[in-house]
Amino acid sequence: MLSKDEIARYKRHLLVKEIGGQGQQRLKAARALAIGAGGLGSPLLMYLAAAGVGTIGIADDDRVSIDNLQRQAIFNTADAGALKAERAGKNSPLPPYLPKEIAAPGGSLSTGSGAGEKAKA
Repeated sequence: MLSKDEIARYKRHLLVKEIGGQGQQRLKAARALAIGAGGLGSPLLMYLAAAGVGTIGIADDDRVSIDNLQRQAIFNTADAGALKAERAGKNSPLPPYLPKEIAAPGGSLSTGSGAGEKAKA
C-alpha cells in the first residue's frame, strides 16, 4: 500500500497505464544493487531513488575525486576524498520512507531507513 506522501510523490507514475498503483508498489518492493557509484553508477542511483525503488544497495570502495565530478553528478566538491558508497547514499534523493544499503570497504553492509541515515548492523 502506498502512503499519502508516496501517492503525492509518484502521482505521474500512477497516471501511466503501464505503471499505475500496482507497478509503483512493485518498484517500492524492488531491490537494486549498483556496483560502482562512478560515471555510470552515479546517475543510475539518482534515477533508481527518484523512481521509488524500495531498497538500493551501493557497492564501491573508491573515493570521490575532484577530477571526476563533471560526470559523477551525485557528488559535489565537499565530497572530495570521501568514500563514494557512503557519500552517494547520503546524497541520493531518497525520500525518508525508503531504506538503503551501503556496502563499505571490506564488505560490511549496513541498512538504514531514510535519506542519509545508517543503522547499526
